[in-house]
Amino acid sequence: MDIALLFLGFFFMLMGILGSFLPVLPGPPISWIGLLLLFLTKAVPNDWWFLGITLVVAAVVFALDYLIPAIGTRKFGGSKAGMAGTVIGLLIAILFPILGIFGIVIWPFIGALVGELINKADNKTALKAAFGSFVGFLTGTFLKFVVTIIYFGLFIAETWEYRQELFPFFFSS
Repeated sequence: MDIALLFLGFFFMLMGILGSFLPVLPGPPISWIGLLLLFLTKAVPNDWWFLGITLVVAAVVFALDYLIPAIGTRKFGGSKAGMAGTVIGLLIAILFPILGIFGIVIWPFIGALVGELINKADNKTALKAAFGSFVGFLTGTFLKFVVTIIYFGLFIAETWEYRQELFPFFFSS
């Protein structure tokens, strides 16, 4: 059973890394499930503090992923209308994933641009705010990728530390 949990956890780790780039997969929470599965094995002792802290980090990064593009819009001179457009664009990308991975980039950009134009901003200001949305998207993606890679490293380190217990048929005396 430990081997099945280990391989399933490894699969979740890989899916989490992919999820840091694909909008339909919440990368850090999926990677956290991989860590949880590893700690559910009999070979690896439960560390509820570790799991709790990594769960909170995954939840915060998951939430920030939806806020950072709006913050980027604001930092690049966007108004509340641009921020609202960015959020609406993100929702459109999530609810209607027609354009796939490009939709998560394009829709927030278009939303910020339209929001700023509705708010009567000039084209230069509107484009600058839309660019801020794109920068925010890249920042969120990078943050998710870093967290999932750290979780993957923790998964490998824990697996290596308890390799004799997880793979007794390879490491028996």
